[in-house]
Amino acid sequence: MSEIKTVEHTKDGSVYGQILQMGHEQLVFCHDEPTGLKALIAIHNTILGPALGGTRLWHYSDESAAITDVLRLSRGMTFKAAISGLNIGGGKAVIIGKPKMKTEAFLRRFGRFIHSLGGRYITAEDVNFTTADIEYIAMETPYVTGKPEIKGGGGDPSPITAFGTYLGMKAAVGFAYGKDTLEGKRILIQGAGQVGSHLVKHLIKEGAIVFLTDIFEEKLLSAAKTTGAQIIQPSDVYDFPMDIYAPCALGATLNDQTIPRLTCDIVAGAANNQLEEEGRHGHLLKDRGILYAPDFLINAGGLINVYTEYLGNYKREIAMRQTESIYDMTTAVLSEANEKNLPTQEVAMEIANKRINQIASIKLAY
Repeated sequence: MSEIKTVEHTKDGSVYGQILQMGHEQLVFCHDEPTGLKALIAIHNTILGPALGGTRLWHYSDESAAITDVLRLSRGMTFKAAISGLNIGGGKAVIIGKPKMKTEAFLRRFGRFIHSLGGRYITAEDVNFTTADIEYIAMETPYVTGKPEIKGGGGDPSPITAFGTYLGMKAAVGFAYGKDTLEGKRILIQGAGQVGSHLVKHLIKEGAIVFLTDIFEEKLLSAAKTTGAQIIQPSDVYDFPMDIYAPCALGATLNDQTIPRLTCDIVAGAANNQLEEEGRHGHLLKDRGILYAPDFLINAGGLINVYTEYLGNYKREIAMRQTESIYDMTTAVLSEANEKNLPTQEVAMEIANKRINQIASIKLAY
C-alpha cells in the first residue's frame, strides 16, 4: 500500500479528485425518495479490517460540503483505528438533513443501504444520532454497533470518547509542564454536546477552571447548569485567555484565521479533523509553540468502545482498559515529535501508516 499523504487544498475540486488525493476505496451515494433520505457512505481503507465509523446527521450548506466532510471523517477513522491497535478500517457516513427528518422508515431504509455493502462498512452513533436510532438501523442489518447496553451493546460511546480525551489532555499537560495535574488550568471547551459535557465533568472533578461555549444557546445553558462550567460566547473563543483549548464540536477550527489568535499552550480536544490543512496548520501550531495532541489519537475512546462491541460479548471494563492506553501513546507521540523536531500530527500519522503498511504486506484489503 502506498503512503497516505497529508491533505491540503487542491485545485481539483471534483469528487474523484478528492477521492484520489485522500486515497479512498469507495464512496456510496444513497437516496430514497419516499423517506427523503440523502446519505453518503465513505470507505477509506480496509487493510486492517472492515470499515467502522459512525453516522452523522447534519444540515450541510450544500452537497459538496457533505462530500468533503464524509471523506475527511472516514480517512481520520483509518488513522484512529491504526494508531489504537484495532483490527478495523476507516469509514464514515453522513446524512444530509435535520434531526426532525428521522423516522422509523427513514432509519430502517438507511440500514438497508448499509446492509447492501455486505459488511464492508459497520456504523455507529455520531452527531445527532442516538442508541434508539441505532436500534432501528439494526432491524435491517447486523453491521451496526453502539446498540443499547440493555441489549448487549456498548451504549452511547461519548462518555468513553470524553474519558480518552481527558487522558490525552493529561498526557499533554504532563509533557508540557512536567506534571500532569489539571488543577487550576484554564480550559476552554468548544462544544457542549455529549462528549464535551462528559469531558467537563472530568476536568472540574480534578480542579480545572472550565469555560464552555456552543453555537446552540439552549444546549450551552443546559450543559453549563449541569456541569458548573462558565459560559463564554462563541465569538470570544480564539482570543480568550486559556491554558488549554479543547475543540469538541465540528472540525477545521484550527486554520489560518484562528491559530494566530490562540492564547493557549496546548490544544487537546475531541473534535475530528481539527486541522483544516494537516501539514501547514500542524507546522503553524508548532511554530507558535502550541503543543497539539493529535485528535485521532486522543478521541479514539468511542471507536475503541464500539470496536469492543463489534468483537462480541461486550464488557465496558475491557473498553475502558484499552482506552487508558491513550495516555501512554500520547506521551510517546509528543516525545518522538520533540526529538525529531516535527509536528505532532505528522508523527502520529507516520505511526498509523507504518502499521497499515506492515499489515498490507501480509493481507489484502477487506
